[in-house]
Amino acid sequence: MHVVATAGHVDHGKSTLVRALTGMEPDRLEEERRRGLTIELGYAWTALPSGERVVFVDVPGHERFLGTMLAGVGPVPAVMFVVAADEGWMPQSEEHLVALRTLGVRHGLLAVTRADLGDPAPALKDARDRLAEAGLGPVEALAVSGRTGEGLDGLRAALDRLVAALPAPDPHAPVRLWIDRVFSVRGSGTVVTGTLPAGRVEAGDELELDGEPVRVRALESLKEHVESVTGVARVALNLRGRVAPERGRALVTPGAWTATDLVDVRVTMAVGARGPLPARLTAHIGSASVPCEVRPLAAEAEGTAARLRLARPLPLHLGDALLLRDPGRGHGELRVLARATVLDVRPPELRRRGAARERARALADASVDAASLLRTHLLLREGELVAMGCPPGGRPVAAGWHVDPDHWSALSARLPEVVRRYAADHPLEPGMPVEAARHELRLPDRRLVAALVRPPLAVADGRITTTGRVPAGAAGLPAPVARAVRTLLDDLAGAPFKAPEAGRLAELGLGPRELAAAVRAGALLRVADGVVLAPGADARAAALLARLPQPFTVSQARSALGTSRRVAVPLLEHLDRGGLTERVDEVHRRSRSS
Repeated sequence: MHVVATAGHVDHGKSTLVRALTGMEPDRLEEERRRGLTIELGYAWTALPSGERVVFVDVPGHERFLGTMLAGVGPVPAVMFVVAADEGWMPQSEEHLVALRTLGVRHGLLAVTRADLGDPAPALKDARDRLAEAGLGPVEALAVSGRTGEGLDGLRAALDRLVAALPAPDPHAPVRLWIDRVFSVRGSGTVVTGTLPAGRVEAGDELELDGEPVRVRALESLKEHVESVTGVARVALNLRGRVAPERGRALVTPGAWTATDLVDVRVTMAVGARGPLPARLTAHIGSASVPCEVRPLAAEAEGTAARLRLARPLPLHLGDALLLRDPGRGHGELRVLARATVLDVRPPELRRRGAARERARALADASVDAASLLRTHLLLREGELVAMGCPPGGRPVAAGWHVDPDHWSALSARLPEVVRRYAADHPLEPGMPVEAARHELRLPDRRLVAALVRPPLAVADGRITTTGRVPAGAAGLPAPVARAVRTLLDDLAGAPFKAPEAGRLAELGLGPRELAAAVRAGALLRVADGVVLAPGADARAAALLARLPQPFTVSQARSALGTSRRVAVPLLEHLDRGGLTERVDEVHRRSRSS
């Protein structure tokens, strides 16, 4: 299936031509048929000589319905431009052409209608030149009459050639279906229609609408029930969900688009439009029409970058084109003002003086790819890049994170200095906590810190240490602590189980942090809070207790060890935990090595 939109001035015979080609009535409303004026989007289809089916989206030509025209043309890849032979090029012809050029439509053909009412040659030449100048290239141009049937066979053949030359859409692309019509069917519920430009939708699929899940209960395409449909196609979806759909909303593949109300764009002024842009405009994409505020990021002479704040979030990718229109302009004034190409769907805040101009310079060199995004955001998850429309080409550095290469190199160079500075500030700690390093480097994930670690650094027990450092013994401690530990060990040499009192520890300058460092370094044995002995004292105590008559009491153990109850009780509990002694009852223990 192929989808082609009409375009052209009001009353130039667009609907008449579609009716003659398809045998179907594109004007759905009674008012349209009564007034002979297209007000809403119309749809009709037919088979071409090759057997290919083509669907026409018939759009209004009156200037008051430009927004509706844009909703019909927005998702469509090709256009049939219509000009009447007896009137020639008209103001709305020009506005439609400016809109098509701004939207980036590059495929089409020209049909000069009402050839039975005037010489089509002048209109053919003039319109063909204008379309070629607008970028549609050397379009085929034919003179036809929807009333008499003149030229219709040639037009069908030209349509066949047009659709054969259209680029093939990606069937695996993420779905973004802009809704252009919503209605209810008794017994089925809500039905929406739209043009599917790419991707695939199947019955039972779960899509998102304004961030809420909706289920596709059933599909129709050209009034035929189908199980699946692949773009490009006109499709009607029967939906089940909590959110009420409207024209201008989009059904999207979950996680494949970024819903945003703030975008940085590159502005290209429409032919005939003059800047600067007004501060408030209407942005069009697909069938959406959204008011927006425009903030130029630099003086007009310095660049074309701008920031748009949309009245509601839209699902966007980098590279999407928004048409900027001024609906408040008077009769005869150009209302299509510019094309805004999306360069960032999550732009950074502009807080500092001069930040806007700096951002404009960065956007001047921006491209629509993951590398450009990472230069701005520095770190992004793979899913975020996909949702922005720029799947990464390389492998993540850690846990799905992709990082700008220059930023990653700078972090790698900073980490050793950060660890060194932390060690100087915290000499009693065995290393820098990974979480502290993450905070210092302003990283969002601890796994990124671990990925940065290179020898001589290493990660152990949640800390970053320097490999090759020997932590055992007093030699691994700061000099003042090492001297105090050696003095304490000298005290214990003659009475190995008389743990020093708090006063003696304070006299030596061994507070809780210093003692903890000494225990981690293996220079002391911690039995309980405030009770420390020499390394190996527990094994010596177990050997002495094994010589006692078994079982023994705490009092007997205290006497054998030559210590106080303050030390004996926690030491025995320590030996119990180590499996060197065990309780017999509430009073007695025995040595397990006896």
